[in-house]
Amino acid sequence: MSEGAAAATSGELNPMREIRLGKVVVNMGLGEGGEKLEKAMTVLKSITGAKPCPRKAKKSVRDFGVRKGENIGCVVTLRGPQAEDFLKRAFESLKNKIKESCFDNYGNISFGIKEHINLPGTKYDPTLGIFGMNVCIVLERPGYRVARRKMRPGTIGAGHRVSRDEAMDYMKRRFGINIETEA
Repeated sequence: MSEGAAAATSGELNPMREIRLGKVVVNMGLGEGGEKLEKAMTVLKSITGAKPCPRKAKKSVRDFGVRKGENIGCVVTLRGPQAEDFLKRAFESLKNKIKESCFDNYGNISFGIKEHINLPGTKYDPTLGIFGMNVCIVLERPGYRVARRKMRPGTIGAGHRVSRDEAMDYMKRRFGINIETEA
């Protein structure tokens, strides 16, 4: 019996099928710039521990008073242990419950937090105000770099992508999340 066949029969899992946390993106869309954006960036930095980047408007919307190219939001991308620490606090603010509709078919999870002061360890500062945020989680497997690399990028096969059910199972096991089904 070959060494590979022995490993397969002994019940060891293929390390390339292991699901891991790719990144966590925290976004605050304000719809306006100026002082409010500066306050939101300060709040985002204090919550995540990373420096936020401002985001510009893609097009002008006269009714909202937004001009193309104007900074109207901020975003932070977290990876590794920093992402896991933030996620634990974010899930705790949601009482470890997520709706089933937050999961898409490609291993991504998105949910919102209405008030940043709901996160554990965050104090309310009346000079800054209260802000909401969107949190997007990307789950991936080893080998996803093939799609992102500069030279000879490839595609991820359908069998190697993280499915919706696998993402739900991973979140239950890793973070102890309860998934609410919609009736």
